[in-house]
Amino acid sequence: MRSSLPKVLHPVAGQPLLAHVLAAAPQGAGASLAVVIGPDHGAVTAEVKRIRPDAATFVQQERLGTAHAVLAAREAIERGVDDLLVAFGDTPLISAETFERLRSPLKQGAALAVLGFRAADPTGYGRLVVQDDRLVAIREQADASAEERKITLCNAGVMAFDGRKALAILKKIGSANAKGEYYLTDAVGIVREQGLEAVVIETSEDEVRGINTKAQLAEAEAVMQDKLRKAAMEAGVTLIAPETVYLAADTSFGKDVTIEPFVVIGPRVSIGDGAVIHSFSHIVEATIGKNASVGPYARLRPGTSLGEGARIGNFVETKAATLEAGVKVNHLSYIGDASVGANSNIGAGTITCNYDGFSKHRTTIGKGAFVGTNSSLVAPVTIGDGAYIGSGSVITRDVPDDAMALERNQQTIREGGAARYREIKTRGKKSKS
Repeated sequence: MRSSLPKVLHPVAGQPLLAHVLAAAPQGAGASLAVVIGPDHGAVTAEVKRIRPDAATFVQQERLGTAHAVLAAREAIERGVDDLLVAFGDTPLISAETFERLRSPLKQGAALAVLGFRAADPTGYGRLVVQDDRLVAIREQADASAEERKITLCNAGVMAFDGRKALAILKKIGSANAKGEYYLTDAVGIVREQGLEAVVIETSEDEVRGINTKAQLAEAEAVMQDKLRKAAMEAGVTLIAPETVYLAADTSFGKDVTIEPFVVIGPRVSIGDGAVIHSFSHIVEATIGKNASVGPYARLRPGTSLGEGARIGNFVETKAATLEAGVKVNHLSYIGDASVGANSNIGAGTITCNYDGFSKHRTTIGKGAFVGTNSSLVAPVTIGDGAYIGSGSVITRDVPDDAMALERNQQTIREGGAARYREIKTRGKKSKS
């Protein structure tokens, strides 16, 4: 990946690759999850615990192949399981439904089920050799015959073992190959030698895309976005130009939501019934209430919460801000670390001055307050219910309920001053020339 970030922590649709796989993995009573990671990958361990606190983690100290990696979690396998699923942390498009389909043949007596796909271009993939609906072998490209290379059914790498037989099969896998590694694909031959059954379950090529480069990461993002957009529209969301809208995997929509072109929605965003997100808006970790309006050109940063009917307009930025029902911030404002009461109006160019160079401070604006244009509210400060702030004010002290606050220098007018100024400037230019 040419990156200091571990591969499985690279994001697709606002979530790390690993998070998608963990979300698809079996959950609930009876499910046990083990994640095998490389040494010195504390960030991966922390992410696993964040997403699936029930998961156990194991370290593969040496990279000696896929079967060796699975056996790094031997302690978990030895506890006894009905079946054992083996998946990869860099396949973000795999689904819970596919995992369940893969487990299904085990209930019918199969010892091993292998996930396969029909490759548009099978070059480089291991081929799944099938006879009489039974998996005979997984043949790597280098070892395949000319006839076997014509096979388009390829190995996705994901497998399900009968839990009662899994450990015995894995322990028999050897390293008699050019690289001296233990390959999970050898399990097929061992199952056949033992007179047991191995089968193939097919899925789409897109679902088992692995990520090894930034180009492949972008391809997976495109596939994921297409899925998310289709799911949103099937749920009733109006996407006027779907191909221009970017969603996160966990975006939540109410009924009758409309999203205009060129909108980016990041992680942990909830959009209520009837809300409209106008063009060129960027939203992350925010809650948008019913019938709210956002944008165009709005930026909602983490911790933003909009009440019912709130309006966030052109070039407005919010952060860690709660705006209650009916609040209007329509133009060119920054509302950060703030609480704004219901039906208040925040004029154009208003800024909550929340940072003093060392610490963040909070601004509280009461219900029905009116803040005039080009005002600076220097936190910590409280504006009371129904208070009125005159345009151009710098407010540094609390304003009581229903009070009016105005802070300006006295305006001075010099009659004829503009004409005299122009004359002086014109004379200066002539003298220089």
